[in-house]
Amino acid sequence: MYTGMVIGTVVATRKDEKLIGCKLLFTQPLNINKNPMGDPIITVDTVGAGIGEYVIYTKGTAARYAARKLDAPIDAAIIGIIDNVDIYLDVFEKK
Repeated sequence: MYTGMVIGTVVATRKDEKLIGCKLLFTQPLNINKNPMGDPIITVDTVGAGIGEYVIYTKGTAARYAARKLDAPIDAAIIGIIDNVDIYLDVFEKK
């Protein structure tokens, strides 16, 4: 699983028939500090995410399972909307 920020929507009137009914969103992958990492990707929304939301997404076969479309050409799917993240980096410091 990965974190990202929804930055836009994608409208494709012509697409693979297995994608009909899928909401497509542009998602910017983020690192642990919420800084952009790489290029934005197109994700299938499975949870009702919107622009500006901090999300969890998955890639590959897990994305097709999440969208319940095993035979669809889906590479990434949003599987959660993040409410809060707590990271305690000091647990890695030697004392």
